[in-house]
Order: sequence, then C-alpha cells, then structure tokens
Amino acid sequence: MLQKLSFRLKTIRNLSLVTHRRKMSSFTNIAQQIKLDILSKTHVDDNIAKRKEISRTFISDTITVPTKEMYEYAALATVGDDVYFEPSTKALETHMAQITGKEAALFVPSGTASNQIALRTHLLQPPYTVLCDHRAHIHKYEAGGAAFHSGAAVTAVIPSNGHHLTLEDISENMILGSDTHMAPTEVVALENTLNGTIFPQEEIITISEFVHSHGKKMHLDGARLWHVAAETETPLKELCDPFDSVSLCFSKGLGAPIGSCLVGTQAFITKARWIRKLFGGGMRQTGILAASAAYALSYNFPLLPAVHELSRKLEAGLEEIGVEITSRAETCMIFYDPSSVGVTYDEIADRASDLPEPLILGGSRLVLHIQTSESAVQDFLSVVGKLAKEKKAAGFAKPEPPANGKSVYKDIYVRRASKKIA
Repeated sequence: MLQKLSFRLKTIRNLSLVTHRRKMSSFTNIAQQIKLDILSKTHVDDNIAKRKEISRTFISDTITVPTKEMYEYAALATVGDDVYFEPSTKALETHMAQITGKEAALFVPSGTASNQIALRTHLLQPPYTVLCDHRAHIHKYEAGGAAFHSGAAVTAVIPSNGHHLTLEDISENMILGSDTHMAPTEVVALENTLNGTIFPQEEIITISEFVHSHGKKMHLDGARLWHVAAETETPLKELCDPFDSVSLCFSKGLGAPIGSCLVGTQAFITKARWIRKLFGGGMRQTGILAASAAYALSYNFPLLPAVHELSRKLEAGLEEIGVEITSRAETCMIFYDPSSVGVTYDEIADRASDLPEPLILGGSRLVLHIQTSESAVQDFLSVVGKLAKEKKAAGFAKPEPPANGKSVYKDIYVRRASKKIA
C-alpha cells in the first residue's frame, strides 16, 4: 500500500515538473518575443551626427536636444508619481509660480496641452468666443483644439499695424452685449513672442485693463516668453502680471526634451489639473522631465542673448546681399524673401543640402536656437550670396519700386507662411 502511494506521489511530482518546465519554456518564448533593445551598435555615433545636424538646422527651436550634463542632472531627480505627488515636479511648479508672480503652476506635456487646458478651464458655459491674432499658434497650429475641446468659436484678428494687436484691434473685434446672434468673447489670448516678434508690454497692459473692465479673461501663450525676458531684460512676473493664465514652454528655446508649465490662481490650477487628467495628460514619474526643465532654466536661459545676437548677424548678412527681410530679428526668428535677388527658397534649400555638411531649411522662416553654430550661419549666407551673384551675372535686375511706394512683393503674411511653424 505504501509502495503504491509513494509511486503515485512520485508520478504526480514528475508530472508537475514536466508541466512546470513546459510553462517555463512557453514563458521564455513569450519573454523572448516581447524583449526589445532599441540601442543600436552605432547609436553613440548616430547621436553625435544628429547633434551636428541640429546645429545646422533652421526649421525650429524645438529640435534642440538634451546635453550630457542635462541627462546627468535629470538622472538624479526623484521618482514619485505625479498624479499623486512627485517632489521634483512639485519643486518646479512652485518655482514657476514664484517667478511668474502667480499662485500656482501645473506641469504638462506640451505647449498645445497647456493652451488648450487653459481655455477649457476658463470657458465655463457656451456660447463663447476666443479672440486672438490670426497668426496665433492657439488658432492655427493646435488642430482646431479650441473648437474640439471647448466648443469655442475663434475671432482671428489681423493686426492693423502688421506687427501686433492693439487696443483698437481688440475693442473693435470683441463681441460684447446680448445679441443672441453672436457668441460673446470670453477670453482674449495673446502670444509673446509671435513669429519671433516682441509684443510691446505697454500695449499688453492697456489691452488687459480694457478686457478685464468687461469682466473677461486674458491668456498668454508665452511659449517663447523667455526670449522676451532676455531681450528686454524684463522680469517674468512683470510680463505675466496682465494675464489670468500663462503658458510657458521648456522645449522651445530652452532645450529641454519635453514639457510646459501653465500658471494662474490656485483655484484655476486646481481645476486645470482636473482638465489635464480629463485630456489624458496625467503623468507618472515626471521627475526626470522636471529636472531637465530645471537644468534648462539654470543653464540654457543665459544662452538666449547670444542667440539673438547671432540672429541679428544673420539678418545683417542677408540685407548686405540684398535680400528683403519681411520680419526682423527681434529675437530668434527671421522671415526673408530672396526673390528680391532673383533666388527662390527651393534653390537655396537644394544648394544648402548639397554642402559637405548640409543645412536643413524650412522656407521663409529661419529659426536660431541655443545649439545653432556660427559656421551654419556663415554657410547659409555663403549659399545665398553665391546664388545672388549667379542670378545677377545671368542678367537678373531687382525691380524698381512703383511710384506709389507700395511693395512689389506679396503680402507680408503670405511670405511669412511656413509649413513647419511650431
């Protein structure tokens, strides 16, 4: 009897071992299928090449990459969960609220998220309209977010002075009163910088006083407000004071890999955090991203004046060649029209791409950033200069302006157009 029981137990044990081995074999196969190594044998060299390419890219300042030092600093960040509490992220939010003079701040994945969360938080009950510049990112380059997320109409205004909205532009286009045919203006959204140009602070203050006198809200898309602070030497608090909410980006201009901050009152940010969750923007271990942003504030912001100086150097070089500047280098962007020397954007791009170290261009807009090299600027000017000389040798002559003094070139807003505008 004992022998039979022992045999049965041994048989069960052997079957269990077989089953266990089969399961382990199956799991090993599944684990092997799931396994992934994204680091190629050449990725270090590839990254070196990419950094070189970025130093010669003029399409946007979003293409900047973290440095070795930023990575090392970020790796030391805390590892909390931001939906609950993340110490490094909280420290960044506290600092952003302090330097902007607001009560609270919220870290979000992108500038678009920040703007759209702000609108959804401000806009309580439709019908309503958002008033902004017709070139504004919040209107043209956020995939119709105001309509989709908030059900808001947009009043897109062309500045009468061709540069920035004025009080007259705002007052003439704000929808007030009780006419049921029209959705009333609830938020006026300004952008600073816009296409690299600085919105005069005196005008902003005047607009803010008018808007608030009617009980409406002011939002600022300040993705590149860092440039305004650097160029005008104005504290961020002063730049943000006229607004109920402000969005500031860490990846545009400052070179962080990702992230923006939305600032406002404590009640506003409490509601915005809820909207962020609703939009799917609640994040987990954001400490490493917050630390990257903190590093950018400390070490990359001081680099912006040099970017502006290099932009002015590029602008002066283009004018010396005879190229028309359609939007000047107030900060980090230049818009230009090479048709004044008989050259097209495609010709410049083709010649630039054939250089031993190619340049990457994006039409009428040139964007400089903290990783733009001086040699890239010199090479770009050399390309345009040589093409201009070739055109002149072939018989091109710059048209004389008409007697009425009006430009023979296309409307400024058409010439400013660019496929990649972020």
